Amino acid sequence: MSLFLFLVLVALVLGIIGFAAHGLFWLVIIGAVVLLADLVYAAMRFRRGGRKHRIAR
Repeated sequence: MSLFLFLVLVALVLGIIGFAAHGLFWLVIIGAVVLLADLVYAAMRFRRGGRKHRIAR
């Protein structure tokens, strides 16, 4: 979960810097790509997560 939050923070920072500084629009694009990759990673991890935790009898 901490990796997910860290990557969201990195994407936000890259987006803000890219938006604020003229000529650094490519940072906004990189931030968007990092955010999308992070969301895909989180979706895959949460989808698999239900089968790992079995109750031992």
